[in-house]
Amino acid sequence: MTDQPVITVDGHAIPLLGFGTWNLEPADARRMVAEALRIGYRHIDTAWIYHNEAAVGDGIRDAIEAGTVARDDIWLTTKIWVAHFERDALLKQAKESAESLGFTPDLLLLHWPKTQPTFEATLDALNEAKDQGLTKTIGLSNFPSEEFRQAQSLSKAKLVTNQVEYHPYLKLTKLLKAARDLGSSITAWSPLAQGKIADDPTLKEIGDAYGKSAGQVTLRWLIQQDVIAIPRTTKVSRAEESFDIFDFALTDEDMDRIHALARPDGRLGDWIDPAFKWDEEWA
Repeated sequence: MTDQPVITVDGHAIPLLGFGTWNLEPADARRMVAEALRIGYRHIDTAWIYHNEAAVGDGIRDAIEAGTVARDDIWLTTKIWVAHFERDALLKQAKESAESLGFTPDLLLLHWPKTQPTFEATLDALNEAKDQGLTKTIGLSNFPSEEFRQAQSLSKAKLVTNQVEYHPYLKLTKLLKAARDLGSSITAWSPLAQGKIADDPTLKEIGDAYGKSAGQVTLRWLIQQDVIAIPRTTKVSRAEESFDIFDFALTDEDMDRIHALARPDGRLGDWIDPAFKWDEEWA
């Protein structure tokens, strides 16, 4: 992989800066994945429900054929959709995702927590997918801290990440502690708050001191917490900007000022099953 920060979980080095493909149409997904790999990203995130796994795989192959990167240098993540949590359906989708991508994913996540099937049954099936060689590692997405801990207690294999919404307007103290306690990690989706951070006065002021944008400051804030960030864009120039965050470091004061931006109404994507509750943590 390129010389960039990683977090090592269960012996696996995961690049802290990745490229997300949520909501990208197939043509954009293929184009931008290839461009992201050219720029230097070595972590690509997709999901079955994004309907672009095949295009993501094409983008990776385009980059490989161009001599940009080798497959072994890429960390590739996809996700099992909630309608496929029954054992047979989960294994079928895991196979379908690998076939669509054209590559065995490095990481396979459960996309959201669900009450049925039980956590135990679903995690047994996810572990079976790993045992069958349909993924190298497994993990979660959008699990609150209590369910994160419960899931790991039921899983034979390490759950190497919990991918959740995280940006300066959310406070994730409990989830971050759970990840540390479990020897796992947090991956931030919508790390730039879907663009809402761009005009934030605090982020702009901090960025001005380093000659960086609010977005670059935000991504730096995340990776300095050992949080994996997966920004998404259809613009090559924006992807290049987001990758240009390895030549400066935020001070402790900068980090604290950004943490202080969290607010109770900061969540942008609340699609969790009502049986579960996000961690509420406001000082």
